[in-house]
Amino acid sequence: MKQNTLFFLTLALLVTAVPAGLRGQFTDPVTVTARVEENPRAGEVVSVLITTAMDPEWHIYAVRNVSGGPIPSRFDVRGDIVERVGAVREPDPEVVFDEGFEIETRIHPGITEFEIPVQLKQDLPPGDYTLTAAAFYQVCNNAMCFPPKEVTVPVTLTVEAGAPRPDHTALLTEEPEQDYGNLVLGEEIEKGIWSFILLALSMGFLALLTPCVFPMIPITVSYFTHQGELEGRSPLKQALVYTLGIIATFTILGLLLAVFLGAGGANQIAANPWVNLFIGGLFIYFALSLFGMYEIQLPAGLRQFALKNESRAGYVGVLFMALTFTFTSFTCTVQFLGLLLVAAAQGQWFWPIIGMLVFSSAFALPFFFLALFPQYLAKMPKSGGWLNAVKVVMGFLELAAAFKFLSNTDLVLGWGIFTHNSVLAVWTMIMLFTGLYLLGKIQLPHDSRLESIGVGRMLLSLFFLTFGLYLGTGLFGRPIHGLIYSYLPPALENGQIAASGTAEEEELHWIQDLEEGLAEARRTGKPVFIDFTGYTCTNCRWMESNVFTRPEVQERFRQFVLVRLYTDGGENYREKQQYEIDRFGTAALPFYVILSPDNEEIARFPGLSRDVNQFIDFLDMGLEQ
Repeated sequence: MKQNTLFFLTLALLVTAVPAGLRGQFTDPVTVTARVEENPRAGEVVSVLITTAMDPEWHIYAVRNVSGGPIPSRFDVRGDIVERVGAVREPDPEVVFDEGFEIETRIHPGITEFEIPVQLKQDLPPGDYTLTAAAFYQVCNNAMCFPPKEVTVPVTLTVEAGAPRPDHTALLTEEPEQDYGNLVLGEEIEKGIWSFILLALSMGFLALLTPCVFPMIPITVSYFTHQGELEGRSPLKQALVYTLGIIATFTILGLLLAVFLGAGGANQIAANPWVNLFIGGLFIYFALSLFGMYEIQLPAGLRQFALKNESRAGYVGVLFMALTFTFTSFTCTVQFLGLLLVAAAQGQWFWPIIGMLVFSSAFALPFFFLALFPQYLAKMPKSGGWLNAVKVVMGFLELAAAFKFLSNTDLVLGWGIFTHNSVLAVWTMIMLFTGLYLLGKIQLPHDSRLESIGVGRMLLSLFFLTFGLYLGTGLFGRPIHGLIYSYLPPALENGQIAASGTAEEEELHWIQDLEEGLAEARRTGKPVFIDFTGYTCTNCRWMESNVFTRPEVQERFRQFVLVRLYTDGGENYREKQQYEIDRFGTAALPFYVILSPDNEEIARFPGLSRDVNQFIDFLDMGLEQ
C-alpha cells in the first residue's frame, strides 16, 4: 500500500480514537436532509429524496465507486410501513484522481440529491407517518478524510385514502441499466426516419475514429497524387467517383454478403486470407511504383479500350480503389453496422439500405477531400521535386500497411512467417529507411540530388528515425502499446493471443470454449466475461492494448471467468460467430457480454470505447449482479 494511503488510514484511525468529548469539536462538513415530493397512497411507490450538502473542497464518494479505494456511499430508507426498498439512483459523479488513494475515484462534491424508491405496505390506513432516511458516507478533501459515519434523518409523509394508482406501483429493485452505447434497432426505427438517419450519420463519423480506417489514408493520397499528374483528369470528378464508389460498393456488397453469407458475411470477407493476401500484394504493387520501380499501366487490352473511351477508362482504376477501400473497411464492423447486417440477413431491406447508405456516406466523406487535394497539389507549378518525395514517403507507409494484411493471412492460415516480431522488425527498418531518405541518404530513380534540406524535411526525418528506434525497442522485450499495437499481429501462445507484457495480464487465464467457461463459473460462482474478438480485428487489438491492460481493469478481470471467442478463425469459429448473431443479435467486433454462472445475460458492452471508466462501470455491474 502506498505511503499516502497509509497516511490517510492512520489519520482516520487517530480521529476515531479521539475521546468523544474532543471528537465533537471536529465539525462534520456534510449536512444530510430528506423529503418526499408528493403524498402516496397505501401500496404505492414513493420516492424519498436524500440530499447531501457540504462545504467547498469537501466531497463524498459515489454509490458505485471503484473498488480498492475509499468506501462508497450507501443510502437506505427504514420504517414499519415499508414493504420494499428499491435501488438508489444517483446523478453522474465526477471522476477525479485521488492522490490519497492514488487511483481514479468517483465523487460527489457540493449539493447532491439521491433518489430511493420505497413501496409502502398495502394495509396502511390514511394518516401521517415517519420514515428514517439513512446515509452512510466518508467525507474527504485534498488533505484529510473523516472516518466513515452514518447519519439518519426523519422523513414525514401523509398516506392518502384511495386504491393504489397503476402508474405509482412500479419499483426499480435493481440498479438502473446503464447506457454503454447499446442500440436496439427496433427502438431506433420507432423514433422515425430522421432520427434514424441522424443516428446512422453519427455512427459513420464515429467509425472514422477506429484504427481500421487509417491504412487507407496513405494509399488514397498516393493514388490520387498520381492521378493528378495525368493530363485530362478532372480532380473534382475523380474525387466524386471515388466517394460515390465507396458508398455504392459498401452498401451493395455489404447487403449482398449479409443475404448470401449471413450477418457475418462482411467479417468473413475481412478475415478471408486470400482477400487479405490480395490487398497486401496490391499495397506492395503501389509502393514499388511510388518508389519509381515502374509506372502503373493498364493491360494491353484495357489500354486499347482506354484509347477509344478515354473519358470512361480513367474511372476504372478509381472504382477499383473504392472496392479496395470497402474490403479493408469491413474490419470496422461497429455495433450499428452489425445490427443492420443481422436485419438484412433476416430479410429486412428498407432500413438496412437506408442505414448503410447514410453510414457509408459519412464514412466516405473525409476521403473525398483526401482524394481531391493531392490532385490539385500535383498540378501546381514546380511540384516535381517535393511531390516526388511525398510519393516516396507514402510508398514507405503503403509498404508498412501491406504487412498488416499479409499478417492477417498468416494468422488465419498459420504460416508462422509474418509474426509479431517479424512484422515489428520490418516496420522498424521501414521507418528508419524513411528517415534516411528524407535526409537524402537514400536516392531512388526519380530523385534529384539534394544539396541541402529544409527545416520541415529535417524535422520529419527526425520523427521517422525516432519512431523507428521506438519500434525497435519492442524487439528487445519492451511492450508496444497504444495505437501501434492495434496494427501489429498479436503474439500467439498455443493459438491464443499472448499477454501484452504486464505481469498482471500474464496471470489472467482466457478460456476459448464457452461451455468450459460456464462449467468453471458454476464451480467458482464467478460471472463470465465473454470477449467476442477476431485475429484480424484491429479494433479488438486496440481494446486489448489500451483498456484491458489498465490496472483497474485487470483487478476486475481476476474476479471473472474469462472467455475469448474468435469469430474469424480458429477452431469452430463459424459456430462462435453464429452464437453471437443468434443470441445477441449482432455481428460486431469487438463485442463484450457478461453472463451469470447460470448462463443468464447480465450486461453487454458494444465494442470499442475510449472511455475506460464506462468499461469499468460495465464490469462493476457484472460483479454486483
